[in-house]
Amino acid sequence: MSEIIDWVKHKLNVEKKLVVIYCVVYFLWGLGMNWFGAEVGIAKFTYWWQVITCYILYMVPISLLLRNLPFHAQYAYGLVAMAFLEFGGYAIESSYAFPNNLLDQFFGIRNFSLGMALFFALYFPLGNWGVSKIYKILN
Repeated sequence: MSEIIDWVKHKLNVEKKLVVIYCVVYFLWGLGMNWFGAEVGIAKFTYWWQVITCYILYMVPISLLLRNLPFHAQYAYGLVAMAFLEFGGYAIESSYAFPNNLLDQFFGIRNFSLGMALFFALYFPLGNWGVSKIYKILN
């Protein structure tokens, strides 16, 4: 168990500048996606500040843990992380899925959370790629 804790500490021990870039990128990304989801009537957070808890406090640390893995591994681990987040968010109703939304119409109502998890799992490899590009430009 101590090996896992040491591994996590090592992966999260990064330059503050990198963490700030992750937080800014993911916060803006989260605000944009929450706005888009509400505008097209797919889904939204119940409260705007959930962008902070979801994108910064949940997704940034996971992205840091996954950042040096291959794309497929980041996606696979990200899928597990997003499945718990999506399932939990809709189960406790901190996220709201609009009735008869586009995803429900296309995939069926029973597949909504799965579809959301499959989509948002791409955030980890794409976010890590984007943040690494921004970090290199700023250094």
